[in-house]
Amino acid sequence: MSESRLNLHPQSRVDRLVADGQWTPETIDGMFRDTVARRGDALAIVDPANRAALAGGAARRLSWSEVGSEVTALIARLAEAGVSRGDTVGIQLANGIELTEALIAVFALGATATPLAMQYRDHEITTMGNAAEFNWVIAARAFGERHPADDFARLRDQLPTVREIFSYGLAEDALCEDSTGVTHLFPAAATEADEAAAAAYRAANPNDPNDCVTICWTSGTEGVPKGIMRAHYDWLVFSKVCQDASDTTEDDVILNAFPMINMAGICAMLLPWVRTGCVLVQHHPFDAPTFFGQIARERVTYTLAPPALLSMLLHNEDLLSKIDLTSLTRIGSGSAPLNPAMVRGWQERFNIPIINFFGSNEGVGLLSSSVDLPDPDDRARFFPRYGAEGREWSMELSKWADVKIYDLETDEEITEPGVPGELHISGPQLFARYLNAETLRNPFDDQGYLKTGDIFEIAGDNGEYVRYVDRAKDIIIRGGMNIAPVELETLIMRHPSVADVAVVGDEDETLGEKVAAFVALHPEQTLELPELVAFLRDQHIASYKLPEKLRVIDVLPRNPVGKVVKTELRKALVEATA
Repeated sequence: MSESRLNLHPQSRVDRLVADGQWTPETIDGMFRDTVARRGDALAIVDPANRAALAGGAARRLSWSEVGSEVTALIARLAEAGVSRGDTVGIQLANGIELTEALIAVFALGATATPLAMQYRDHEITTMGNAAEFNWVIAARAFGERHPADDFARLRDQLPTVREIFSYGLAEDALCEDSTGVTHLFPAAATEADEAAAAAYRAANPNDPNDCVTICWTSGTEGVPKGIMRAHYDWLVFSKVCQDASDTTEDDVILNAFPMINMAGICAMLLPWVRTGCVLVQHHPFDAPTFFGQIARERVTYTLAPPALLSMLLHNEDLLSKIDLTSLTRIGSGSAPLNPAMVRGWQERFNIPIINFFGSNEGVGLLSSSVDLPDPDDRARFFPRYGAEGREWSMELSKWADVKIYDLETDEEITEPGVPGELHISGPQLFARYLNAETLRNPFDDQGYLKTGDIFEIAGDNGEYVRYVDRAKDIIIRGGMNIAPVELETLIMRHPSVADVAVVGDEDETLGEKVAAFVALHPEQTLELPELVAFLRDQHIASYKLPEKLRVIDVLPRNPVGKVVKTELRKALVEATA
């Protein structure tokens, strides 16, 4: 390993937060075992309803005892192979029982899980695999027409630190004709020997809540994916924020449609499930008929949904007449500003409050619940200003976290309402550091606050809120997936016809944004969108990053210091559709 995955946070921070009760000695795997013991034969987890179409195996439903037993068996198989504390395990599995079990098993072994989006192909796999120095890989045997485990095997010579590649899935899942270089593992109930082996491993290798439990990936703005290193300590307190805002209990049935690779899937779904012992219904990839069918069939009480989907649904009377949402008691949404009319519409028409989430993998945790902001218009526009004088909030994090806003030019703190500046946030939910942090800009200020790069302003009659103003970064968010324009621009510049390029987000009612590329060409050259897409596909990038609009222009607009003025490009897109 290029850097230690153990003892992630400085000991001084650990001592201070443990003494203050903000961090506890719990670990995610220990909490899982406690919940298995407590919930026993109660239903725990349900596979995606369309699993058979994706992987060939029938969807399953497991009790807590059953999923606990399968996790134990997987721990035994991985430990036999040599997976151990401090190792790094790349995981590419779709939402489902196997991904859930793989994550918990890797956590229990004291290894670091690095979950990867199913859309990732050769480019992303080798970039992230080498940055994190994967020691092991657990991947799906089949996902639609693809065979991810075999893809890893094909790339083995480009991943020199990988010791072994495992597939994990049901015996009836589709297998590639040539699976050389892959060790196939199958979910199975633990034997007495497995139970003894797992217990012996835990006794010999006790987990420390300060160990790095995950490296999740964010595109950032530098064009190179950044690995976000998190320990049990900070994940568990961060997930408690999501649980507090949604008021999740063991009586809930929660539907997870976000990949369990970052904050939305892990913090808002997986970890509250582990903590409470509720029912987790998995969904992947997003398919509207399947999603709404699961809500009705499983009597889902809580889910997350992107703002665009909620807005579309609210105005689609034909679709509303065909689906049953009567079991839902609240919905979480975020990743983009919420329309007050949408939030108000769901509350007034269906008596379903929309919880407003503003978060990041690094630990930004602003959440507006119906308890703290009962008025739907306020909930859509504002977030609690932690640390505001004379105001208490229902979330436990509000007692420990603090937010400040700083002028981008002077770096002076802004204390009056209505003045935009960069949001800085502190608290026990913050991540420890980036992978290979010495090569990246320090994300923390001198007081240890995270510099979010997002523009907010103080709001409310008594300055008790903060209001989101704009993204300081140029990240494109397409269907909840972050796309770094710089990364895509670098790849497009490799095309022999392209002299200059800028990539921006093009507003889309369903996905939030789509990728639009503006290019200036070399003399006497032409370029059409299908040709560009084919060129990028040949570089094996994730399909969701592919441009869906191409504009050829003579020269890109730049400011006096040479930076592309992307606001002019976005304006051109809006004007073209007006």
